[in-house]
Amino acid sequence: MSEARGEGRDQSGNLSFVVGCVDEDHRGSKEGGRIKNEGEMRKGEEEDDDKDDDSRQIVVGICSMMKKSKSKPMTEIMERLCKFEYITVVIFPEEVILSQPVDKWPLCDCLVSFHSKGFPLDKAVEYAKLRNPLLINDLNMQYYIQDRREVYRILQEEGIDLPRYAVLTRDPDRPEECNLVEGEDHVEVNGEVFPKPFVEKPVSAEDHNVYVYYPTSAGGGSQRLFRKIGSRSSVYSPESCVRKTGSYIYEEFMPTDGTDVKVYTVGPDYAHAEARKSPALDGKVERDSEGKEIRYPVMLSAMEKLVARKVCLAFKQTVCGFDLLRANGHSFVCDVNGFSFVKNSMKYYDDCAKVLGNMVMRELASQFHIPWSIPLEAEDIPIVPTTSGTMMELRCVIAIIRHGDRTPKQKMKMEVRHPLFFALFEKYGGYKSGKLKLKKPKQLQEVLDIARLLLAELGQHTDCEIEEKKGKLEQLKTVLEMYGHFSGINRKVQLTYLPNGQPKASSEEEECPTEGPSLLLVLKWGGELTPAGRVQAEELGRAFRCMYPGGQGDYAGFPGCGLLRLHSTYRHDLKIYASDEGRVQMTAAAFAKGLLALEGELTPILVQMVKSANMNGMLDSDSESLTDCQQRVKVRLHEIMQKDQDFTEADYQKLAPTGSPSLVTSMKTIVNPVRTCDQVYALIQRLTSQIRRRLEDPKSADLQLYHSETLELMLQRWSKLERDFRNKSGRYDISKIPDIYDCVKYDTQHNATLDLEDTLELFRLSRALADIVIPQEYGINKAEKMDIAQAYCLPLMKKIQLDLQRTHEDEAVNKLHPLYSRGVMSPGRHVRTRLYFTSESHVHSLLSIFRYGGLLDEVKDQQWKQAMDYLSAVSELNYMTQIVIMLYEDNNKDPGSEERFHVELHFSPGVKGCEDEENVPLGFGFRPASAENQEKQTNQGSLEDLSQDETDRALSLSEPISIKRSLMIRNRKTGSMEVLSETLPTSSKGTSYRLFPSCSCQSPEIKQTGLELFSMPAVKRFSVSFARHPTNGFEGCSMVPSIYPLETLHNSLSLKQVDKFLNAVCEHSSDAHAKTMKALSALFDTSSQGYSQTHIYPHPPKALSSSETPVRSPECPLWYSSGPSSTVFSGRSSSPTSVNPDIHFSFSE
Repeated sequence: MSEARGEGRDQSGNLSFVVGCVDEDHRGSKEGGRIKNEGEMRKGEEEDDDKDDDSRQIVVGICSMMKKSKSKPMTEIMERLCKFEYITVVIFPEEVILSQPVDKWPLCDCLVSFHSKGFPLDKAVEYAKLRNPLLINDLNMQYYIQDRREVYRILQEEGIDLPRYAVLTRDPDRPEECNLVEGEDHVEVNGEVFPKPFVEKPVSAEDHNVYVYYPTSAGGGSQRLFRKIGSRSSVYSPESCVRKTGSYIYEEFMPTDGTDVKVYTVGPDYAHAEARKSPALDGKVERDSEGKEIRYPVMLSAMEKLVARKVCLAFKQTVCGFDLLRANGHSFVCDVNGFSFVKNSMKYYDDCAKVLGNMVMRELASQFHIPWSIPLEAEDIPIVPTTSGTMMELRCVIAIIRHGDRTPKQKMKMEVRHPLFFALFEKYGGYKSGKLKLKKPKQLQEVLDIARLLLAELGQHTDCEIEEKKGKLEQLKTVLEMYGHFSGINRKVQLTYLPNGQPKASSEEEECPTEGPSLLLVLKWGGELTPAGRVQAEELGRAFRCMYPGGQGDYAGFPGCGLLRLHSTYRHDLKIYASDEGRVQMTAAAFAKGLLALEGELTPILVQMVKSANMNGMLDSDSESLTDCQQRVKVRLHEIMQKDQDFTEADYQKLAPTGSPSLVTSMKTIVNPVRTCDQVYALIQRLTSQIRRRLEDPKSADLQLYHSETLELMLQRWSKLERDFRNKSGRYDISKIPDIYDCVKYDTQHNATLDLEDTLELFRLSRALADIVIPQEYGINKAEKMDIAQAYCLPLMKKIQLDLQRTHEDEAVNKLHPLYSRGVMSPGRHVRTRLYFTSESHVHSLLSIFRYGGLLDEVKDQQWKQAMDYLSAVSELNYMTQIVIMLYEDNNKDPGSEERFHVELHFSPGVKGCEDEENVPLGFGFRPASAENQEKQTNQGSLEDLSQDETDRALSLSEPISIKRSLMIRNRKTGSMEVLSETLPTSSKGTSYRLFPSCSCQSPEIKQTGLELFSMPAVKRFSVSFARHPTNGFEGCSMVPSIYPLETLHNSLSLKQVDKFLNAVCEHSSDAHAKTMKALSALFDTSSQGYSQTHIYPHPPKALSSSETPVRSPECPLWYSSGPSSTVFSGRSSSPTSVNPDIHFSFSE
């Protein structure tokens, strides 16, 4: 006997398997599933000679590298396998495997052998031929598993869905000779085009350096994945070019909402699945308190179980791990890893040993004359805890959020007639619609090349007309050359065809129009999300967690609690939509980063988590094509604001017919609009002269302002406003007021260190003007406000209605495994979250619909009247404004009852302004539907004890509690949220706490009033304070303005009431929207079809090559279409105002 050493112990301390029993005579040395010690074995040898061979043990040999043989999962499973009476486990020593010939290897009846780094697979194959044991995992197939090309070929032959892919094989001696064409935002491999984002995988499965390349519109660069090193599994790189040596598989990137599913089979009929954070998301490995990667068991759908069976059988690997991507309502296999075990799951260890032991006994027991029959066990019955009392379960959160703090938006218009511009217009299909948007770096480079060429031609001319054109061309060139590189997020050029040229409209245009067609070139730049905007969005995302069950603990920072647990287990059905503007998309990505506790760059988060919703104006608006009503409103607004006299009573009636206090206050500040405009103009002139003086001063000429702006660029910004605000006739262009306010607000907040005189006065006056002009552009009287709001918001309203209706149709969503659903009220259910990030126009419009659409009667409903008074007093819907709708379900009520579903409406006016905080209107607090139970009250803010069975904390509908305002007790913490305890009438729920905003300047005092609000007990009210960001990734954002807390507008609406209201709003839209409605009904209306009978995919059909597997044919079984939580919706149309027939909403929206 070459070696015998104990490797595991049973509960009584006896050895339970050995390493390296070589001699054939020793194969029967185990009695009752245990192994004797060495002395007993020698004694037993003599006895064995006389014994009948019939009762000898079945020897299971483990032949792998020692690191794998001695791993915790292998030890746990082998110890359990030894509990089978007739099974002995023998581990082959690594030195024997590597240095001894196979005829000297230990003998076995069943072989568990698998390849890993350094393992001699050839020798294992040779051993199997020599001894012919039962193979748990086929050895020859393991050669194929090492080559991704072979893996994909086998998967395809089995009809298993894969991402669309192409193989690029390079000759190592001539790497440049290959069929690869690389574009800026795509690669073409063997004629197959892969637009970014796409994935580049080395053909060798042993090479884990997989790269994901991102499009320039999302910031470009790539995410480099690798085998886990410490707490990192990937790193972001600015490199955007693909690798030029080696052979690779290129495949389309699957948007999985940031979660991967790992599936582990033990035979064709058993599969354990776990979710983990995708390594491509931020590269940070989530670990628990013991340093192990956090994974969450998930349930596989029937189709996915079938895929697991197919993979197991196709690769002939009983124990096999593979990766699933759940995307577009569908599951794709993207990698097969061969032999692998689940880590840290006692249930899996039990199951795996049981399945393997039964398999070995079934195959070999009769051969060894061992009496054995297959044990039959009842299926695990998932036990779901019932609800108690009148607890309500949070079912749906819908939030419409304005983007974060941005740089000032700037615009320049010029009429162009040069043939080069017309050629460019034709090249990109401008004549189809008469309009063209150029955002891609390649397109902007072409515009820049034309500008440079024309400027070179114009160099010798002194004609005044050409001189003016030259100035515009120079500005075009300067703006396009800014930053030294192109990114679609920074700038865009719009070209509009004018068949008869441009009519004279303002001082911007040329004096003498020319005959014939021309193009109107509009250059837009600026408007990027600032570092402060990123922090605001991220902090708000973090604060949003507090609204979910279990989310209050430790600012919800613990990765295992509340929302994060919900999300990783697929109980959180989250989708984030954003318009196609860069600042909006980046805000959405930063919010997702905070909400889901992600780390690193925003680009990977943006690509995986944020769906572009630029279709039918759901979140985008074509500002160039205003409605007739909006044009009329603008004309009336300009007319009133151009009067050089004090506002009269009639003006108050004309301009503020709704009697809004914020409007009336602004009108009182202004008194005479033209005189105020004179003051603003004079202040701008004073400001530009101050900046010029600074520029002439050598000390400050190279001064770096916020977000890499220079004094030169700041001067250009203000000089342009100075030129455009007052035209040559002395009249003021009222449409420039929002831009002036935008600029002065930006400089007051971010460039205060310049200490320019009179900026605060300019801020005060321009704000008063903007507080009239901005909201009133969306309608002056109620009818106009509704008309304009419907023009902007109809698709979004339909989508919100769909979100609320769909909530109870949950059967299609991946569920959390019942065995792991402790502390969850009903594990088969989930919380649906839909976040819509958009611009100011949609937020104004949506609020108008809720205010003026007739949701409730102010006269009959006191709470709604108070909410309307509060909204009327809000003067500005600033960055990060939120409108939040929350839906709860009372499982004790009859499913058809109106009381079954309960809706709450909340609102926050967003970021706090720099000045006038003492005038800020106060709402009546935020009451999330969550009531802390008595035990939790004793330790407010403690983490959930996940070892205890408890239901999600939910809303208790006890008697309404009268809440009176009272004085606060302040508890300050630097750079963190400020906790204020509020004295409340004692209730059965114990003390309630609220989080109130803190501010560097001052915190508004809460005045004691006699007002009482009949509603839920107040619990945590969150606000994001001036926060010092935890990472150093952002420059110049140590102080970020806080965000006003959510205020409850109403908290006792029924779903039926809200649905009826949304129906009425959509139906009463004007005839102008009839066409849109018709198209929308086709997109959204699913009443005539069952939820899971059809699945319309969001992308237009693509031509499939013969090697491709179609996504799904209509003949597939019905259960196949049940869309997982990671189903995405993405669609872009050429124009937001036109309906693209190729775009559909997926039914698992």
